[in-house]
Amino acid sequence: MTTTAKPKHIGRNISRIRELRGMKQEALAFAIGVTQQTVSNIEGSETIEEEKLDAIAEVLGVSAEAIKNYSDEAVFNIIGNTVNNHDNAALFQYQPTFNPLDKLIESYEENKRLYERLVQSEKDKVEYLEKLLKLK
Repeated sequence: MTTTAKPKHIGRNISRIRELRGMKQEALAFAIGVTQQTVSNIEGSETIEEEKLDAIAEVLGVSAEAIKNYSDEAVFNIIGNTVNNHDNAALFQYQPTFNPLDKLIESYEENKRLYERLVQSEKDKVEYLEKLLKLK
């Protein structure tokens, strides 16, 4: 009885890392110059050419070794060891570096200027159309 380790499924690892990065197959395909169907086929393959793996690793922002050695268990362990269920509200207090009221007033003034430009544009259109009617 032999206990050889089952080889890692490289395509599945690529898929997991891509998903963790929030990237769609289409985006990865575009970045490496292939079709979405090709990426789908790659993610279904147990092995992949080193050259293609290097290109995918670069796009995903990881090393080829990280793709080869990726495991869901390791990710869950890292998350489990760095996130806890205690109330950490004090760690996430938001202290803006600007006065929110100033931003609100600034936004209001920008919207007011935009509204005034739109009204003036409509007035110009009406004036132009009235001139056209007078010419007829």
